[in-house]
Amino acid sequence: MDFQGGILRDGSAMESLEKQLICPICLEMFSKPVVILPCQHNLCRKCANDVFQAANPYWQSRGSVISGGRFRCPSCRHEVLLDRHGVYGLQRNLLVENIIDIYKQECSSRPLKKGEHPMCKEHEDERINIYCVTCEVPTCSMCKVFGAHKDCEVAPLQTIFQGQKTELNNCISMLVAGNDRIQTIISQLEESCRSTEENSEAAKQELCARFDAFSAVLEEKKSELLQRIAQEQSDKTGFVQGLIRQYKEQLEKSSRLVETAIQAMEETGGATFLMNAKQLIKTIVEASKGGRLEKIEQGYESMDAFSVSLEHLADAVRALDFEPVEEDEEYFDGEEEDVEE
Repeated sequence: MDFQGGILRDGSAMESLEKQLICPICLEMFSKPVVILPCQHNLCRKCANDVFQAANPYWQSRGSVISGGRFRCPSCRHEVLLDRHGVYGLQRNLLVENIIDIYKQECSSRPLKKGEHPMCKEHEDERINIYCVTCEVPTCSMCKVFGAHKDCEVAPLQTIFQGQKTELNNCISMLVAGNDRIQTIISQLEESCRSTEENSEAAKQELCARFDAFSAVLEEKKSELLQRIAQEQSDKTGFVQGLIRQYKEQLEKSSRLVETAIQAMEETGGATFLMNAKQLIKTIVEASKGGRLEKIEQGYESMDAFSVSLEHLADAVRALDFEPVEEDEEYFDGEEEDVEE
């Protein structure tokens, strides 16, 4: 019994198999060589290299003195660590490559069913096979010759299909790259929050150590200054955590839009795809522009402003205050511009 052939001849099984052979980056069937990531997801090596280069813009080549790099799997967001060989050090998935060869051979000999192609509503026996550029809708040849589109400019359906599909693919790539940048900013904000807490603790310990060396007259002032440090820590960490929530919300919205676009890319019919592609592309372009999110200044997590010198007379202690420091320039401008783009 030809078990393999029976599966491939089944239409639903073929469609299910095809979905498993789609690269999450280019949204086309995997092209050789296919590489397998440590998380067991697969990518075209070319697509993996594009994602890797976008995440590591200063990584030059396999002969570079720069060692290794990293990027995130577009399917599960698992972080992939690479050695100095880059994506060329990833293992090829020969099993997937063989399955693709078998699938393509079977598809080349598989006849097209009538129900697989949309038909014209005005001319029920006519297939939708051209695109009206003037009205921006798919139509049939009879509509061009005798129908509503006889005075319109038309173009081959496949030409418009490939053009808009390429445009949507570029939009998805732009969103994926933007998500990686947002994830990087989130990591920086989380690190800033941790540093703020650590520096706050260090500042409080130093302040306590100095006040404990003096008499009870310092206790009241010590309590006041400790409260100010705690309030500053609360204000800073609260602000940074609020920024983290904003960036995560933007990342979640963008990810949902990516999933919607990927589902649209799975549509194999040009006419059906074109009926929804334009609005979807418009939505993605508007979403990719994003809103202007707040940022923190360079050295925001520093608590150096809460340091005092106790090398003076006891009668002057009650006049003590934190030494003011000049604010540094903002350092999140570059990252924010990338997200807006």
